[in-house]
Amino acid sequence: MGRILIALLLAGLLGQAQAESLKIGLNYPRTGNYKDEGLELRRGALLAVETINQQGGLLGQPLELLSENTDSNAAQAMRNVEYFASQGARMVFGGATSEEAMAAGQRARELGLLYFATLGYANEVTGQAGQRYLFRESGSAWMSARVLGEYLSWHLPRQRYHYIVIDDAWGRSIEQTLRLATGSADRARHGRTALPSGPLRREQYRAAMDKAAASGADVLVLALLGDNLQRSMRLAHNMGLKQRMQIIVPNLTKSLVQQVGPQVMEDVIGTETWTWDTPRLENSNAGQRFVERYLQAHQEYPGGTAASAYTIVQQWADAVRRCASTDAETLIAALEGHRYQLLKDEQQWRDFDHQNLQSIYAVRVRKRDQIMRDTLKQHYFEIIHRMSGEQAAPSHDEWIQERGEVLSLQ
Repeated sequence: MGRILIALLLAGLLGQAQAESLKIGLNYPRTGNYKDEGLELRRGALLAVETINQQGGLLGQPLELLSENTDSNAAQAMRNVEYFASQGARMVFGGATSEEAMAAGQRARELGLLYFATLGYANEVTGQAGQRYLFRESGSAWMSARVLGEYLSWHLPRQRYHYIVIDDAWGRSIEQTLRLATGSADRARHGRTALPSGPLRREQYRAAMDKAAASGADVLVLALLGDNLQRSMRLAHNMGLKQRMQIIVPNLTKSLVQQVGPQVMEDVIGTETWTWDTPRLENSNAGQRFVERYLQAHQEYPGGTAASAYTIVQQWADAVRRCASTDAETLIAALEGHRYQLLKDEQQWRDFDHQNLQSIYAVRVRKRDQIMRDTLKQHYFEIIHRMSGEQAAPSHDEWIQERGEVLSLQ
């Protein structure tokens, strides 16, 4: 009888061990300036976890998503990483700003965890601040600037620019690289207003827009994100600036058009690494299945933010399967140089800087009447130019020039 009880107890303990989940942590902004992008991040991540678990999980264990609000704050993002580590997470990803990505990525490194950045677009993330435990799935300021620069030089040559930029790592990166790409480096001719990062007052937006309106510029670049960009676009529309200038928003997102409205956003030009019809254009069956599942779950099309979160979880899981391990150093070796095709055409985790190389698109927001003809009234973007990741990302020589004395990831 005693042996039977011991056997039953051991069987129960074994079953409990087998059911123990593999945990990953999502840093996302549930509140604050980037809360709309945060919602998409979490939805994309949850769909990836659900898909993996329906296929049997990882290493015989279910995958579990832990998620914590950063409120777009780098210090909070670091504390979240510490919490995820205390809960046994094997990988952390997300973030809404470049500052978050760099700070949280560094704390993850100290704790032996891989960190995948999503919405951190500043060149420093995989440039000056790049490190072995940090990978970036999203595009960079370099990549956005180069595809935009090529398109604008062909279709709007010799124009006068005016920049309204957020004074943070990404704002400085995109302004610098876009000025180089468009030949608008002369600040005396191509003026600017820098706005402080964080929530802004209406009079700050208004002063910046009044300066832009008086500049005589042909092209207005709004290098802003989140709620700050939403409010600036509404003000630009109400002031009639769209009738006088071509407005450029370097990083366009589905959530921006949804929140501001198609009438305000029509004809605005920007960039995206993925839109919901990219899988059809790039002949990606897996991408089309992702769109269908997201549609079924949320009754709306997924945007590039959701696709980025989904891809990160799936790519980490793929590396775990290939290595039969969650050890960070083992996975770094498996990811570096790895090529794959998931939601679009071929992508690659570049070995020397951990930047994800992927096609990037210049897009224009469709006219409101075109959008309204779509069943869900969400077919926002028309792809107007395409550039490969190899063309758009900085070369190895350019990367070394930015790194200075530290010529490899540490």
